[in-house]
Amino acid sequence: MGKKRIITESGNDLATATNKPASAAGKHKLVTGIINIQATYNNTTITLTDLSGNTVMWSTSGSLGFKGAKKGTPFAASKVVEFLVDKAQALGLKEVDVVVKGVGAGRESALRALATKGLVINSIKDTTPVPFNGPKPKKPRRV
Repeated sequence: MGKKRIITESGNDLATATNKPASAAGKHKLVTGIINIQATYNNTTITLTDLSGNTVMWSTSGSLGFKGAKKGTPFAASKVVEFLVDKAQALGLKEVDVVVKGVGAGRESALRALATKGLVINSIKDTTPVPFNGPKPKKPRRV
């Protein structure tokens, strides 16, 4: 069944010795960043990157506990932004550029929640892909 661990009471508990730091707040300092909002019909993904594009942290509405059709709602998108910005402000984030992608219901509410959290928004960019000529038409029916 494996080795048994024996914890001695000499002041150094095994539980506290093996725990990792609670957050990366001591490691990174991030003043400006880019927030990518991907709003699909089914989910909303928010990613915080530094200015060179390296991902610092991310969150989705599914990771916050929303399930099924509720993941694509504006309420879920605003909660994801609030959660991510609270963690980002612990790193020292003050200014952001926002990149929005997708046509989901959460894109407007995510931007509104971002504006109310006190971050300075330098720019908002929409990178939703738009087709040039649409899908291929159906073949003519043979009778």
